[in-house]
Amino acid sequence: MKFSVTVGAVGAGRDPRGLAELARAVEDCGWDALFLEDYLVYQGDASQPTYDPWICLAAMAMATERIRIGTTVTPLPRRRPWKVAAEAVALDHLSNGRFVLGVGIGDPGDPFMEGNSPKVLAEMLDEGLELIDRLWTGQPVSFTGKHYRLDGVQLTARPVQRPRIPIWVGGNFLVPTVRRRILRWDGSCAYKGSTDAPQRITPADVRGLLAERDIAVKVSGVDPAAFAAAGATWWGRWIPPLSVDETLAIVRQGPPPI
Repeated sequence: MKFSVTVGAVGAGRDPRGLAELARAVEDCGWDALFLEDYLVYQGDASQPTYDPWICLAAMAMATERIRIGTTVTPLPRRRPWKVAAEAVALDHLSNGRFVLGVGIGDPGDPFMEGNSPKVLAEMLDEGLELIDRLWTGQPVSFTGKHYRLDGVQLTARPVQRPRIPIWVGGNFLVPTVRRRILRWDGSCAYKGSTDAPQRITPADVRGLLAERDIAVKVSGVDPAAFAAAGATWWGRWIPPLSVDETLAIVRQGPPPI
């Protein structure tokens, strides 16, 4: 099992320079990854400044050598998929193959999200992922969907990682379409239940996913050892927006024992 820290690019010490320094601390303290939540306004609260996570990821890549970096998660329907594809390839090269793309439908209440229903956002996510995967091949792509259209477009820069940059899927894995999406791609960083009524993911849930397909599974919980025994490959610690000193105190504790 590997161990990650997840933070938002928000508030004091979490601008690009601050997150580069945090990433070095995460690496030095024995963690395996630092992931960023992908917001333009952190959880809709404009009381603290939010910094573009993709710019921050570039700074983190340059400041580290070993840990993985990535998003958990990028609301893909808020972005143009071809732009995300190109940015992800650049980050994969900058990090020498350490980038992970976490994706979800996003929050329909996001002020920067087009006012679409969850069903439409899910359609946009699935089409966007198909386009990104095809664009990463470096071959010309023609595509006609409900939401996107390309005609022989080609991005010749390819990722370092093969067969592709890992795509981890977020969302409520109790929703059948989310579960199918997880099993279509490379990993799960999903939660369980609705945001109004969250539930704990259990080791049995992990075993159920892995019984259907061998994928990366990222979880959080009080007993990493039980999740490791169930086959989970990542355990994550989320750190809310705290001061620099409080954040570093948590990071310096290092990963939990298993």
